[in-house]
This record gives sequence, C-alpha cells and structure tokens, in this order.
Amino acid sequence: MDFKVIYEQAVLAGRIAEQQYFEKYGEPMYCGFAWAEIPNGRSPFVNWCRKNNVGRKHWSKGWSIWNPTGNGTQSMDLKEAGCEAFVEVLRNHGIDAWACSRAD
Repeated sequence: MDFKVIYEQAVLAGRIAEQQYFEKYGEPMYCGFAWAEIPNGRSPFVNWCRKNNVGRKHWSKGWSIWNPTGNGTQSMDLKEAGCEAFVEVLRNHGIDAWACSRAD
C-alpha cells in the first residue's frame, strides 16, 4: 500500500467534508477539537506516520493524528466533519481508525 497516497486522499476527503459542512451550516461557534485514533501502534500505516512526522503516540495506546485536515478554526463541528471523512478513507483502505472529539 502507498500510505502517502492514502493519507493525502484522507486529508483531501476531510477538507472537502469541512467545506461542504461550512457551505450548508456556516461555522458553528461551538469550540472544540477533533482527532483520529489508530489503536494498533505497530501497524504498517503507523510506522509510515512515524517516519513522516504525521501524528504522535496516543497517551494510552496506539497512534493519534490531531486535527488531521489542519483546520484553523475553533469550530468543533467543522473539525468533526473533516475528521470523520478522514477516518472513513483510512477504514476503506483497511486501516482501523476512529474519529474522536471533545469540547473546549
């Protein structure tokens, strides 16, 4: 698998999802964060992430990619939409991952 291509597809999907959400709802002012978690910290994708400075070790286990689309707003809703799309692409390529978020 070409993890660079998968990662770039995931980021693009996330940014498109954020744009679509913004066009439909605007920018809700509920502040928060979103990130992707990958439970297997020894997977080939995580090894690629490590080598390419994508994400970091999760505090409990696995791997975490904070704000995977690089969204500069504080809107939790936009970040969640992007993160969910990002994770969906990873899952479609057989990478176990899920989207997480929390309010600020």
